[in-house]
Parts: sequence; C-alpha cells; structure tokens
Amino acid sequence: MRPIRPGDRGPAVTEIRAVLTGLDLLTAPGDEFDAATERAVRAFQQSRGLSADGRVGAETWRALDAARWRLGARTLYHAVPDPLIGEDVRSLQERLLEMGYDVGGADAVYGVRTSRAVAQFQREVGLKPDGSCGPYTMGALRRLGRKVVGGRPQWLRESDAIRQSGPTLVGRTVVIDPGHGGTDPGVVVADGTLRWTEADLVHDLASRLEGRLAAAGVRVQLTRGPAPRTCLPDIDRAELANSLGADVFISLHTDGHANPAADGVATYHYGTDNGVTSATGERLAGLVQREIVARTGLRDCRTHAKAWDLLRLTRMPAVRVEVGYLTSPQDWARLVDPRFRDRIVEALVAAVQRMFFPVERDVPTGSIDVSALRAVVAAGAVRD
Repeated sequence: MRPIRPGDRGPAVTEIRAVLTGLDLLTAPGDEFDAATERAVRAFQQSRGLSADGRVGAETWRALDAARWRLGARTLYHAVPDPLIGEDVRSLQERLLEMGYDVGGADAVYGVRTSRAVAQFQREVGLKPDGSCGPYTMGALRRLGRKVVGGRPQWLRESDAIRQSGPTLVGRTVVIDPGHGGTDPGVVVADGTLRWTEADLVHDLASRLEGRLAAAGVRVQLTRGPAPRTCLPDIDRAELANSLGADVFISLHTDGHANPAADGVATYHYGTDNGVTSATGERLAGLVQREIVARTGLRDCRTHAKAWDLLRLTRMPAVRVEVGYLTSPQDWARLVDPRFRDRIVEALVAAVQRMFFPVERDVPTGSIDVSALRAVVAAGAVRD
C-alpha cells in the first residue's frame, strides 16, 4: 500500500484518526492527516517499537488495526487457518511470559503455543483446559499477581536450547536476508555515472557471508536473489525463515539520513516498550554489534529493541543490522570497498559462532579467526 502521510484525506485517514482517538492520542476524529495526526502517529509508532516516521505504511496500518482490541474485550482462541491477531493477544502473551509460561514469543498471533500455554494455565487454576481465553480465564489472570518480571523464564528456555545444541556451526541453518530488492532499491547514492544502491550492496554482503558460512559447514539460505522482480514483504521473509527451521536469521541493510554527518552501525532485535524481549535475539544483536565495531572501526550506534514484523514473527534469534550510512561520505567510501565488506562478513561469522558458545565459555570480541573455522571443517572432511 502507498503510505498515508500528512496532507492526505479520505476514509483511510478517518479510520486512522478514529483508532488514535480511541487510544487517547488524538482528541477528536476527522478526515484530514494534519500535524496533530502526524504527531499522534509518531507517538503510536514509538510506543509499539516501529520506525517513527509519522507515516502509515503497511506495518503501521497492521499495528493500528491490532490496537483496536484490548485484553478482555473478546474471547481469544486458536483459529485455523486464520489465527486471531491483535493487541489483546500480545498483552495476553506478555502476561503469560511474565508468569513463566512458554508462548514462544509475544508476536500478537494466537497460535498453537499460545493456546497450549493458556490450557496449561487453566489446568493449574482449576479451569477447563480448552486453550481459549474467555471471561473465566481473564478473571483468573486478574486475580493472580505476576510471578516474574522481564521474561526471565523465557531467557532460561532459549539459553538452554542453545546450550543443548552444542557449540559447532556444522549443520546449522542460517537465513540471510538482503534487505529491499526489486522495485525497492533502498538508499541510493550517485557517484558520477555510477549509482550505488543499498539493495545491491547488501546482496553482495549476503553472498560473501553465504560463502563464508557454507565453508564453515553451515546450511545457508538467502531470502532473495540479486535482481528480483518485486520486493518481498517482511512478513514473507519471516515465514521463509520459520519454514526452514532456521537457527539464526540475519537481515542486512545500510542506513541513510538527510544529514551527511550521520554515520555508524546499529543492530536491532525484537523487544517491546515494557521490557518483553527475545533474549537470544538480544544476545545475538550484542555480539554482532561488538564484532563489527571491533573489526571495522565503524561508529558504535549500539543495539536497540524493535517490534518490526521481521523481528516479531521470526521464531529464532533474529537481528537486523544497519551496516553504515550510504549518505555518509566516510561510511560510503568504506562500504564500496570489497575488502571492507569482507571485514564486515568476518565479524558476522564470528558473532554467529559466539552465539552458540555457552556464556561461560565465550571468547573476547575480535579474537575468533574465521579462517580457522573453515580449516576445522576441511580437516573433518579429510578424516571422513
């Protein structure tokens, strides 16, 4: 859909303003996307962990539609093939996570794992364990206080799963997502007769990373080729990673800004404004950020929690990496150098390897020799 932006009018704007008014972000409905509406949209986006650009694109539209529902306003149940989606589902999932139940993640989708977690809760409080959340289940939830804060049981579950899988990369599945593509080139910078695009640069990075990981024994899948006809939506990219049972998901992007002084690398993982996060995604983001900064010298713009579809819907440790600003003369000069892109790739391989080390056996940032990982796999192949 075309983003709805300041100056627009019509039924879609009326609907947007009605939702924002219901959330107490606007004082009255209307049909004009004025300055007050833009401020309300930005506030809504920021509260939901979305990009706060003040426009209503597909992702913000879905979040607004989900925000119509408050927990307790309707009975929730596992529906097939079209599951219930909404802010009420996410609130329920976050509450269950804080109480120690395994819903997988607070993705706002009432799927199988959420239904099972509800049934477990119902069984423990003496209700019929049908997996649906109606008035009686809501009453039981309200009566019980929160057992933990911050999703600590989820952290233990995710960490234990990685620990039990072992430290080796051989046999792992990693999905690499070169951002944009097709009709969406991303950030574009002209250099005389040359035209550098984000889509082309990150696909080159993804291809180099694919080769390095494959040499270390990893099964690698890219979400797109070098010149797709259309740009694959983020929801489809997440579904692809889920269908492949990926162990890790890495989305590669570059950034851009009107101010050419903006530069550096930032990494994003799933998280919400009330502290619910993907613990393993947060750890992977930290490893990626530190390795890239140490090996490339890019400015450290740190890690951040976001609730983008790409991070919210993936069921494995997932990160989005913005590896420099194409609009920064300094970052651009580095990114167009193939040798510099190789250093970024080495940092990503090292971060993926460290992800599977137990925390107590982790190694210092920048200390992993990526070529040694290939040598280990080659030596194993010779013995076989």
